[in-house]
Amino acid sequence: MNSTAKLPGDNASEEEERAFWEENDSSEVIDWGQAESVTLPNLKPSTRTISLRLPEGLLDRIKVEAHRRDIPYQSLIKAWLAEAVEHSGEYGGR
Repeated sequence: MNSTAKLPGDNASEEEERAFWEENDSSEVIDWGQAESVTLPNLKPSTRTISLRLPEGLLDRIKVEAHRRDIPYQSLIKAWLAEAVEHSGEYGGR
């Protein structure tokens, strides 16, 4: 650490920390050569609620399929969407 910047103290507010990091480059105050890789197995991605309109017949078929697999229908929709997005990159799709 060769910088004159001083890290916010333990009692700094979130706003003070945010202001500090907006003004300072972490490489100037942290020796990243000493950093260790960690695994955060319980970290969940941020989610956003959306409204999705589906024909009732399609939703009914999705619910039946989800019931057959014993999972919530929203989880099945997310899994299918994630799979479709993953595969779209394989074929150069849009």
